[in-house]
Amino acid sequence: MYDIIRDSSFGQILRFFSRNKMLPFSDELPGFELPSPTTEEKRIEGESEASTVSNFTQRSDESKLNLDEELARADNASIARTVSRPVHPVMTSDGVILIDWYTTDDPDHPMNYSTSKKIYVSFLLALYTFAVYIGSSIYTPGMGEVEEKFDVSPTAAALGMSLYVLACMQISLDHNLETTSDDTIDGIGPMLWSPLSEIPVVGKNPPYIWTFAIFVILTVPTALTDSFAGLLICRFLLGFFGSPCLATAGASFQDLWPLIKIPYLMVIWAGFATLGPAFGPVVGGFSVQLENWRWTQWEMLWLSGPVFLLMFFSLPETSAATILLQRARRLRKSLDKANLKSQSEIDQAHMTAKERAFDALIKPWEINALDPAVLFSTFYTSLLYGIFYSFFESTPEVFPKLYHFNLGESGLPYLSALVAILVIGPTYAAYWHYTVERPFAKKGFGTQEDRLVVGLVGSCMIPVGLFLYAWTARASVHWIAPTFGMGLSVGGTYLIIQSIFLYLPFTYPKYSASLFAANDLARSTLAAGAILFSRPLFLNLGVAGGVSLLGGLTIVCALLLYLLYRYGAILRAKSRFAVHDGEN
Repeated sequence: MYDIIRDSSFGQILRFFSRNKMLPFSDELPGFELPSPTTEEKRIEGESEASTVSNFTQRSDESKLNLDEELARADNASIARTVSRPVHPVMTSDGVILIDWYTTDDPDHPMNYSTSKKIYVSFLLALYTFAVYIGSSIYTPGMGEVEEKFDVSPTAAALGMSLYVLACMQISLDHNLETTSDDTIDGIGPMLWSPLSEIPVVGKNPPYIWTFAIFVILTVPTALTDSFAGLLICRFLLGFFGSPCLATAGASFQDLWPLIKIPYLMVIWAGFATLGPAFGPVVGGFSVQLENWRWTQWEMLWLSGPVFLLMFFSLPETSAATILLQRARRLRKSLDKANLKSQSEIDQAHMTAKERAFDALIKPWEINALDPAVLFSTFYTSLLYGIFYSFFESTPEVFPKLYHFNLGESGLPYLSALVAILVIGPTYAAYWHYTVERPFAKKGFGTQEDRLVVGLVGSCMIPVGLFLYAWTARASVHWIAPTFGMGLSVGGTYLIIQSIFLYLPFTYPKYSASLFAANDLARSTLAAGAILFSRPLFLNLGVAGGVSLLGGLTIVCALLLYLLYRYGAILRAKSRFAVHDGEN
């Protein structure tokens, strides 16, 4: 409990105003001595360099990722931490002493947190994601009242949701599986917050806490505004300041857990991110029915406020580079030695804004243009996100009009997503455990195309679910049929996202962050656009025709995904960006 409070934003503020006298670190206590520096590569007593903790946490900027070696290195580091051994700081040729972990089981290292603490931090980030993501769709039940209140068209009213999605949407593995720290992730909100959180002097916690504080505050003027322009501005800013959870939470998981465990975390986190939009119409529908559209925004405050307080008082910094940088600053001050530095301080001195801008803005689109596998993955995931958000425009044409659901009941079919996640999430976790994690010691990771197997299953589920929804949405058929189709489609999308977002970083390790940048921007743009164009689509073609059109596109994508699975190795061999078979 002591370290949780000390490492939280509240603890850091308390330390600042007490001049570090309250909640001190171990190296600030009387009698602390820094281990003697060495110029030897073997810094851990009794262990080889390969097993050092810092070697595992600070990855090299290699152009190729050998996953087998990466996971083996994680295992070695885990073994090294079971026995506490001192880690001697290294003195470089220019006299700089690199500050590292004090021991192999250094309690300040996020990888050394207790399992219960790791689970708590991971759950808190998932809850944070849910609180932000529910805000995208909780607005939809009140759009009818927004039209009347501000005398605007349905399309204009839908901008309140569209702008929120455009500003904040990003759910992917992000930094989880990349090998370099120079690349950045883009979106509208993520364009700023993700690279900012990768700067060690900033870290992950400040973007989380202070942007979420603004998010919580903004819910108040959003609920009180009497101007339509003010409403749209507030909704956009809500999405913008809520986006760090979607841009950076995946990287926080990597700070805490070994690589082989990350897919389990993504199952849970992606589930929370999917259920947020699914629960929004349920919660918002009944409140609008009983009160008015403003209550949907008050409910965002009631949910996000307590989550913010939990984060403010108990969310620690998880970036190893940031923790070591702060440690170096403390030691420079207490020991009065200017040559004590962290590795990140040296690395940052050699990085330029021009290099970051090129990797973030130019490189991802270059790869999309020159590599068909990447272009397909960007289009497919963008299409699926657009279809997901099109449901918020098609269901008002189905359940209230055909089945006479009231406003509150009309949101209940979205709970089919909950059923889908509860069934598919554990199934996918079991698949990863029995086909990847357990056989890893004997068989290795396998080929990159093996990651697409679950995607093939999902690609079949999506068109089946869409056509079932399209052609059973009629008064003569029970409402459970289109609801089941919705759930099947969402479940298939869940599998596709898990599949492709494992395939990309292992196939294009050097450019993984740049690729997620382009993918995210494409997804957020198409999802925001789908909210606006899907209503005219369904009004002109009908729900059956409009959804069938989308279903037809997913059939084409399913065939292309199979071709990628079947001939992906050939494409990789010809690609100048991908890892070839002999390299992984």
